[in-house]
Amino acid sequence: MLHPTKKANGEIDDVSCCDAFLHFVSIGWKVLFSLCPPPHYLGGWACFFVAIVFIGIVTAVVGEVATLMGCVMGLRPGLTAITFVAIGTSLPDTFASRTAALHSRYADEAVGNITGSNSVNVFVGLGLPWVIATAYNANKAVPTPYKVPAKGLTISVTMYLLCSIIGFLVLICRRVYVKGELGGSTGGRFCSFAFFALLWFTYVVVAALGTYNVIPDF
Repeated sequence: MLHPTKKANGEIDDVSCCDAFLHFVSIGWKVLFSLCPPPHYLGGWACFFVAIVFIGIVTAVVGEVATLMGCVMGLRPGLTAITFVAIGTSLPDTFASRTAALHSRYADEAVGNITGSNSVNVFVGLGLPWVIATAYNANKAVPTPYKVPAKGLTISVTMYLLCSIIGFLVLICRRVYVKGELGGSTGGRFCSFAFFALLWFTYVVVAALGTYNVIPDF
C-alpha cells in the first residue's frame, strides 16, 4: 500500500521512496499477474497453469531483451544466456530462497527451492522441447535427424556440475562444523558468500571461454 499502515503493536510503518518507485515500475506486471485464478479454484491447477503461462511470457521477454542487448554489445548468445538471462530468471528464486531462509526453522526450503528450480529449468526447459522436436522430425514423411549445434554446451554443463558438487560439499562442511547450512558468525557468512560468488564467476569465465572457442569443446 502506498500510504502509512499501522502495525499490530501500534507502530506506524511508512512507505519509503524505494518502495514507491518499485511499485510504479512494476505496476504493469502486477496488473497482469493479478489475472491468475485464486489458488482454491480447481484444486489449484488453474492457478498453476496460468502462472506457468505468465512465467513463460516473462521468460520470453527477458530472453528477447537480453538477446538484443547482447547483439548491441557484441556478445555471443551463449555468453548472454549464462549472464543476463540467467541472472534475470534466477533473481525471483534468490528472493524466494531468502524469504524461506528468514522465516523457516531449517534451511531445507531455501536450499531445496534454489536447487529444485534450476533442475526444473534444465531438465524440463531443455528436455521437453527436445522431445517435441525429435518426435516431430521422426514423424515426418521423410524422417530426419534432429541436431542442435551448441558450441560450449559440454563445457558449460561440466562446469555447472562441478560447481554444484563443490557447493554441496561446502554446505555439508557447514553442517558438520557450523551446525547449520545457513547462519553462523559474520566472518563465516561472508566467507561462504565470497566462495559461492567465486564459484559463479569461475563458471561464467570458463563457460565464456568455451563459447568463444578459447577452450576447445570435448
